Amino acid sequence: MDAFKSGADAVFLLMGAVMVLAMHAGFAFLELGTVRKKNQVNALTKILSDFGVSTVMYFFVGYSVAYGVNFMADASVLAQKNGYDLVKFFFLLTFAAAIPAIVSGGIAERARFYPQLAATALVVGFVYPFFEGLVWNNNLGFQEAMEALFGARFHDFAGSVVVHAVGGWIALPAVLLLGARRGRYRQDGGVAAHPPSSIPFLSLGAWILTVGWFGFNVMSAQSVEAASGLVAVNSLMAMVGGILAALVVGRNDPGFLHNGPLAGLVAVCAGSDLMHPAGALVTGLIAGALFVWLFTLTQNRWKIDDVLGVWPLHGLCGAWGGIAAGIFGSTALGGLGGVSFAAQLAGTVLGILVALAGGFLVYGLLKMATGIRLSPEEEFNGADLSIHRISASPERETNW
Repeated sequence: MDAFKSGADAVFLLMGAVMVLAMHAGFAFLELGTVRKKNQVNALTKILSDFGVSTVMYFFVGYSVAYGVNFMADASVLAQKNGYDLVKFFFLLTFAAAIPAIVSGGIAERARFYPQLAATALVVGFVYPFFEGLVWNNNLGFQEAMEALFGARFHDFAGSVVVHAVGGWIALPAVLLLGARRGRYRQDGGVAAHPPSSIPFLSLGAWILTVGWFGFNVMSAQSVEAASGLVAVNSLMAMVGGILAALVVGRNDPGFLHNGPLAGLVAVCAGSDLMHPAGALVTGLIAGALFVWLFTLTQNRWKIDDVLGVWPLHGLCGAWGGIAAGIFGSTALGGLGGVSFAAQLAGTVLGILVALAGGFLVYGLLKMATGIRLSPEEEFNGADLSIHRISASPERETNW
């Protein structure tokens, strides 16, 4: 029975790993559909290359930083328990690799290719696993301190803060240090429209992410025995809440609409194992509206050229999700309890601070050392021709 259980758990977690791996295709197509045609090849190439670098860095460095596990042992040791420990690494790797995939959307259309890969190596090897280890492995006694101070540990079941808020707040310094795309903001204070190049591809990316997210959330239980239908239905309700809020607040704009479910799913990750479905719905409704309002504010009022809106979507909705777990996870609002609003707030703020510090450090050093932005001529020609020497469309269309 022990062998059957370990085998079942390994298969269960492997299914989750594959579903989250598929989400990276969603990241790629979401970015491809949003950027201009002259940058579509670059969008696809960045996500795949980042995943390769992330795997190597997380295997040899990052996973050890987070969990103190070293894989440099005989294969006979690694194969114990049906290789469950290896499958757990695979599953958590797909979370770690989501960080550069998130950043990629914010810095699209003007970032240099190899400096971004270097940033990926540093972020996935050191910055992300540092905070991951604090929350999910109690490194440095973090969770014990939270419990002593606030009466409960910081709860982040599937990574609203650990993955999404951290990714979004790392992206913010990268976007600010890069500066806006050429021609995005006019000297008279106006905003030049850069409409999505392909709503069908944007929609495809959103759908792939939405479907894969159920592996992201449900399989975070990491065993068959711990799996819960409550997580699945809470994810569904938050997703729907995000859709409806984005539809109404975004006034039927397809770009906002297709990001709505993602906003809801980002926000529900932390408390999806605790909330009542009604609480998850409200969490998603707030996240969907939050994304539309803050995307518009950052792009048009604050003039932060975050191409896919990854800071509002992942950074701010992820932070809302960490706090929402302390609200709707409480027994007073129908949740399972065991959470503290103060602990959720403190843990969320710490995640933001770690991400901001890491983002400014990594991208600031790279900017000084090698430069992180394409030249004006390269940016005008597009990343596809400037970096990859090939276009996704006929040459006459590359400047669209």
